[in-house]
Amino acid sequence: MAKSASTPTRRFLKLAGMTATIASKTITHSIRNIKADDQAKTSAKSQLFQEIGIQIADTLGEMKGAVMKVGQIASQYKDLFPKEVSNAIAKLQRQAPAMPFSDIQKQVESALGKPLTHIFSDFEPEPFAAASIGQVHRATLHTGQQVVVKVQYPGVDEACASDLKQVRLALRMMGLLKIDKTLQDKLFAEIQDSLDNELNYQIEAHNLEIARNFHQAIDSKIIIPQVFHEYSSRHILTLSLEMGESIETASTWALPIRNQLGRRLIQAIGQEIFYLKRFHCDPHPGNFAFREDGSVIIYDYGSIKQLSEQTVEHYRALVNAARESNIPQLEQHLKQLEVIEETGKFPEMLYKQWLEVLLRPLTTQYNFEENSSHHDAMILAKQSLKYWDVFKPSAETLMINRTVSGHYWNLIHLKMQDDLSDLLSDLVPKPTV
Repeated sequence: MAKSASTPTRRFLKLAGMTATIASKTITHSIRNIKADDQAKTSAKSQLFQEIGIQIADTLGEMKGAVMKVGQIASQYKDLFPKEVSNAIAKLQRQAPAMPFSDIQKQVESALGKPLTHIFSDFEPEPFAAASIGQVHRATLHTGQQVVVKVQYPGVDEACASDLKQVRLALRMMGLLKIDKTLQDKLFAEIQDSLDNELNYQIEAHNLEIARNFHQAIDSKIIIPQVFHEYSSRHILTLSLEMGESIETASTWALPIRNQLGRRLIQAIGQEIFYLKRFHCDPHPGNFAFREDGSVIIYDYGSIKQLSEQTVEHYRALVNAARESNIPQLEQHLKQLEVIEETGKFPEMLYKQWLEVLLRPLTTQYNFEENSSHHDAMILAKQSLKYWDVFKPSAETLMINRTVSGHYWNLIHLKMQDDLSDLLSDLVPKPTV
């Protein structure tokens, strides 16, 4: 990890420097545009946000480790920030630090209490994957079992809590958080919980076992890696090696196979949401792999959202109200989920247009490659713009919304063409009269 950001003081100084630079840009922007017309102000503000986003992404990316993970998690909550800032921070998810193998070896041996050669018969020194808080190596146990070993960088967990506070302070001072303090507190508490869970590989091991047992009982072609507890700890996670092809490769296969993979993926996530009530909430394509026999492999259960029965019931009711275009009922459940504060503020005609667009991929013979719902949503968004302040980010809905929309794009990548109405009916049965 970068030595320039290896201590709390140095990290604080870098973040403080970032805040000061952006504050200066913001003041300069205000002075320059004080007499500009509305169109010029809007254009200048968008340009300012783009510059701010790049500054934040470059600073957090350079610092790596804890603060980079904070930036990545923050980027998942796109409703918190202007879109220009969100888009820039999102690139952090594609960056990754490198760590010398000697440090990796020390970390493994310290965590597991044995020399590396006593634990593994082979351990590849070059990582085949890396992220902000650790990297992944292929290895072989003395039994001949091929495994992957996730190794967390030293000191990352100790730094994350303070880094999150500093990032939030910087964003708030720059006026980039678009929501009131009460909701900020709730959302950042959820970000902190998510961060704590991702930093504790024992929690991820527990999540993996729950998901593995759940899916094995339903569908043997949903594959979750097996945890090897003897070779795992809070900072080390050893899993069975489960190989599959990327979504890019899978998108070249025959349509029936692509449809089978897409249906299986959506069914698995839907079952986790509506029945297991704890779901894998990082829909990044790199967290999934595919086989031509129709199998779907799901990696990385560090990011999990647990749902209350009450929240799940509200979502079931939302789906059923949407099916019936029952706007009063829809709004009541949106209010319960804290998505809206008052009913009757958004035009019923627009609600019905949005429901048709949003339900189209799940209720009709739909060509995901053509992506008509997204195109029509862009048109509707312009018509709805003046009503957007009716809706607000909700701690209960952000991760579900992100997961569902992320998997919509995964189906687009798979170039799926299918009617998923039967799948929706299985996941959310219509109420019996």
